[in-house]
Amino acid sequence: MDKAILLTGGTGFLGANILKRLLKDGRRVVLLKRVKSDLRRIRGQVPALRVYDADAGGLEVIFKENRIDTIIHCATNYGRGNVPPPEIIDANLTLPLRLLQAAKENGTRLFINSDTILDKQVSHYSLSKKQFLDWLAHFAGDMVCANVALEHFYGPDDDPSKFVTRVVQELVREVPSMDFTPGRQKRDFIFIDDVVDAYMHILRSGLEAPRGLYRFEVGSRTVIEIRQFVELVKELSGNKNTVLNFGALPYRANEVMESRTDTAALDRLGWAPRVDLKQGLETTIAGERIKPGAGLLEGK
Repeated sequence: MDKAILLTGGTGFLGANILKRLLKDGRRVVLLKRVKSDLRRIRGQVPALRVYDADAGGLEVIFKENRIDTIIHCATNYGRGNVPPPEIIDANLTLPLRLLQAAKENGTRLFINSDTILDKQVSHYSLSKKQFLDWLAHFAGDMVCANVALEHFYGPDDDPSKFVTRVVQELVREVPSMDFTPGRQKRDFIFIDDVVDAYMHILRSGLEAPRGLYRFEVGSRTVIEIRQFVELVKELSGNKNTVLNFGALPYRANEVMESRTDTAALDRLGWAPRVDLKQGLETTIAGERIKPGAGLLEGK
């Protein structure tokens, strides 16, 4: 039986892009998803996969029918829209913990976990992610455990509930106005292709590494104020009409005013970001323009 990679969250933005890269590289991929997952991002890839539903049975059958050498865990609940904490914990703590236990019992070599750079105090989402990191460390004596803390990644066809996508969509459509905080927070925005490339470097190196916990931070190495970021999107989209109301909203509780990443661990693997912010935003804006109804205000 050929070795396979078990991927969770493969129908989401990050997971779908990782999935496409894995298949392009000739990897055998097993997909674990929810019954109600939207397959639109990966419809063309589904025939090349073995697909299992996480909420339709146990994990045992997956490991019985496949030789799972690596798990890449991308399934995430961001807790948006007042999602109750138990649902967040199910996706961000309980599911990956079950996967870790199954990996230990079946001799899986490598577990790659998708984490966030955010502090645990920022949200229920970030808290659940940091709680799982403690469990990942607990299992690091049984396999190679790689924790990948991600900065704000973006790109075409990302979830519309995310900040970058919302800003791009509304500025491409030239809404009359947009409200923001004062916008002095500094953030690191990294294009999706560079994130996927980081995962591939970790995958290749992790299969050769000794057991243990390895921590990686993924960012572009450059920070920009939210205000400057939004103004750049407006400029690149050619929008001369939308009024940007900075200061109309308060900063959120526990707001992080500057977020920076330390990519040294990735640098040692030979990884480097290749897409600068302007290029990445131009690609994202172009992707938004080809969507049906883009550039048109609702009701017009």
